[in-house]
Amino acid sequence: MGNDLAMPSLPSPTQRAIDRLPAHLRRYVAGQDYGAYTPREHAVWRHILHRLTDRLRDTAHASYLAGLAATGIGLERIPSLDEMNLKLEGLGWSAVGVRGFIPPAVFTELQSLGVLAIAADIRSHEHIEYTPAPDIVHESAGHAPILADRRYADYLKRCGEAGFRAIASVEDQAVYEAIRNLSVVKEDPEATESEIHLAEERLRAASASRRYVSESTKASRLYWWTAEYGLVGDLADPKLYGAGLLSSLGEAAHCLTPTVAKVPLSLVCADTEYDITRMQPQLFVARDFDHLFEVLDAFEATLSWRRGGDHGLEEALRARTVNHLGLEGGIELTGKVVARIPARGELAPGLSTALARVEGPVLLSRGGVAEDQPWPGSALVAFGRGTLPPRGPFSLDLPSGLFLTGFRVGEHEVINLRGHQDGRPLDLPSWALLFLSEGLSSVAGGPADPGAWDRWYGGPGAFGEGEAEAQARDRKASSLSAELAGLYVEARALREEPDGLRLRTLADRARAHPDEWLLQAELAELEATLAQEARP
Repeated sequence: MGNDLAMPSLPSPTQRAIDRLPAHLRRYVAGQDYGAYTPREHAVWRHILHRLTDRLRDTAHASYLAGLAATGIGLERIPSLDEMNLKLEGLGWSAVGVRGFIPPAVFTELQSLGVLAIAADIRSHEHIEYTPAPDIVHESAGHAPILADRRYADYLKRCGEAGFRAIASVEDQAVYEAIRNLSVVKEDPEATESEIHLAEERLRAASASRRYVSESTKASRLYWWTAEYGLVGDLADPKLYGAGLLSSLGEAAHCLTPTVAKVPLSLVCADTEYDITRMQPQLFVARDFDHLFEVLDAFEATLSWRRGGDHGLEEALRARTVNHLGLEGGIELTGKVVARIPARGELAPGLSTALARVEGPVLLSRGGVAEDQPWPGSALVAFGRGTLPPRGPFSLDLPSGLFLTGFRVGEHEVINLRGHQDGRPLDLPSWALLFLSEGLSSVAGGPADPGAWDRWYGGPGAFGEGEAEAQARDRKASSLSAELAGLYVEARALREEPDGLRLRTLADRARAHPDEWLLQAELAELEATLAQEARP
């Protein structure tokens, strides 16, 4: 008797990687749609990878060439994420597809989890030397190979966590949106000079709007000068390991020229600006990958995530963004810090704050897990030792000079709240959440439970593929005629089975497209290969 029940299909390696993601990160994932890559896009990949591997054979970090194969990346065609994930699983990593620039908090959280965000699109043949937009060349052939070095792979995760925990300002979001817009415009084959100029002006305006250099901006600079544009080894003869260098024909050659200054890696890199629209005039050189951890340790020590106390409150206060406070007893309080009242003196090392006010919505959590739905009003944190009754009226006289009275309704909810400090009345909400804490161990970027916050408020800004991004991709695809696509397919077939007669016929047909330089380059390469094989 036949079995009419179909066996359930197993999830693909990429789907397994997606299924392991927290729910709030999955909505940023985009399918690769491997069949949608055009023959010209595969030719772009071949052109770049063959030249890169030739150029990097002696100039890249020793793990680069072996790392390509170890992470499922070949030279002849755009890599499949499924093939990459089969290899990456053995390294404790995975890869998921995304579209363009995703929010920095999402990118860094993915990285801290050991997940590469691979931009599924590939650069156009017009921008084959360098592109400011994330693409599969940069994300796969740039970032993935060095993961074969376990020490570097660990650094990348920790660097991601530091970026994820750093506090971002409201202006950082405006800069992110401007960068995302500029990358889309520059990759649109029909974008006008005026549109490009306007996008560049928007980025300059967004950058100029920054009131100060945030922790998040410093974290992005550290990442840029190491994971993206880092050199390693001898200062006089360094090797490439940064993804931006390993994935760019232009940068890979330019970075080792005398015109690019090479300086020893230090914490100064976190204070050094960069420009994504041009090749870099100066690069930092790490002694070895252990050196990366030394600098990262020093950087983490500057972050509010590690320092807490007054420093963390002041950082959160000027950021004007959602962050979370680590209070006594493992309580995490997520919201916007809007006020800090100084105490008479120091209450604990690094803490001389009597009262901090957090604007709602406020989310209470422990161990990164939300305990209830967000509180719509304000929350107050009074610092110092004191006790509150389980229910009923209370009065608190704290060493900070703070005196509070009110009625405790629930575990943290109070009503009829009044207060003064050393006789000076305070403007306090009459209904709020009230917390007592002897210390403030941490103030970190974003919500303590990103998943819960995302369910209620949609994460770090509404995100989805914009109309401009979809339009740019459609224009790239439609710019390749069926005839041209067919020529690229035939050229690809001749790479596997060289045939002089077929090549001459193809070259004759390709003369009708003299401006299609990439096709002409492919055919010239094939002719040279056949000529070499014909020599005695």
